[in-house]
Amino acid sequence: MNIKIFKISLIVALAGFLFGFDTVVISGADKKLQALWSSSDGFHGIVVMGMALWGTVIGAIFGGIPTNKIGRKNTLIWIGVLYSVSAIGSAFSNDPFTFAFFRFLGGLGVGASTIAAPAYISEIAPAKNRGKLVGLYQFMLVFGILIAFVSNYLLSGIGENDWRWMVGIEAFPALIYAALIFVVPKSPRWLITKNRVDEANDVLATLQTDLTVNEILKDIEDNKHANASEHIFLKKYRFPLLLAFLIAFFNQFSGINAFLYYAPRIFEEAGLGESTALLSSIGIGLTNLIFTFFGVFLIDRLGRRQLMYFGSVGYIISLTLVAMAFFFGWKGMAVPLFLFLFIASHAIGQGAVIWVFISEVFPNHLRGSGQAFGCSTHWILAAIIPSLVPLLFTSIGAAPVFAFFAIMMVLQLLFVIFMMPETKGVSLEDLTKKLAKSRK
Repeated sequence: MNIKIFKISLIVALAGFLFGFDTVVISGADKKLQALWSSSDGFHGIVVMGMALWGTVIGAIFGGIPTNKIGRKNTLIWIGVLYSVSAIGSAFSNDPFTFAFFRFLGGLGVGASTIAAPAYISEIAPAKNRGKLVGLYQFMLVFGILIAFVSNYLLSGIGENDWRWMVGIEAFPALIYAALIFVVPKSPRWLITKNRVDEANDVLATLQTDLTVNEILKDIEDNKHANASEHIFLKKYRFPLLLAFLIAFFNQFSGINAFLYYAPRIFEEAGLGESTALLSSIGIGLTNLIFTFFGVFLIDRLGRRQLMYFGSVGYIISLTLVAMAFFFGWKGMAVPLFLFLFIASHAIGQGAVIWVFISEVFPNHLRGSGQAFGCSTHWILAAIIPSLVPLLFTSIGAAPVFAFFAIMMVLQLLFVIFMMPETKGVSLEDLTKKLAKSRK
């Protein structure tokens, strides 16, 4: 593997670390904030906990605009700024509305990062290593989740304002990331779409890659997609849009974000004490990290579809067991063990595949817009589903919720069997031709 490209990809993938940390760090402050501000389940779920997710939706919907207009690199710099301001502002908030506003800003960073970071990495990566390199984003994401769980556990109980330290400590990695991103070059494929061919040549020379500007230009010309008036909702792009929509749809209807946001609450619901629940959350983060490593390692060997098979079957088994545990009242470590299996299934399947797959199925000049569509689908559902969890748990109970998620994963398995194409080892330009041809 090209070491220079790997180092650049790793720096860009730190956006994923902040994504994971920002998403999960709130779980440690969840019940503390609800008690502090005497919030109802509905207000707490939608405003205090959910506002970051709605920021993520906005970031995902509109993140394609700066990604295309000012470039992948400049967008990533602004993402670092948003994370930093969000962490500091959240830590110093004294009411739920101010807290929700700063969490919303962090959500903007999360949503935009799911577009800009995978797009950037996919555009500098050789086809044979693209899955691994884009997968670094997901690996760093789950590493951020693990560190957030560890951080919450270590900071819990240090004082009545321990929640401020929990959400504020994110500022340190955010500022480091914002500084590091200045050293990465601009995406050569983005430069070419802006007719900045000389700059693209310089970047490709710096990356020490065999790919040349002429090859990229020839592929664009051969695909005949370099029409600036084109948009992603044309009929010929219907199949890539459908693929991006469905993989994002099923990702969230596995219940993954609902679980990550409320892991300690779910463990307490299963009969564990607060300290044990936080400790079990660290186990979840560690399981996530280990199996994401396997997913990233295997994605260019076995392919995207094979990993989705593994994940889908694991989802169905684990979610069914969790639903049964809550239905029959199994206490103790049964629920954590079943949820460890759930996380492992997600990490090696959807977790490893989603951002890679969405970044691959759209043509170069529409990649930002296509990813914005797929990512916004993901985040709209990620905002709605976790926001309803406190209310659903108190109204219908945990068992029906997890049973519903299990049924949705049966549908995901059918999607993988009958619709999902394999994208392993194919150049981005050849994928554009392949997906267009498959729907003629």
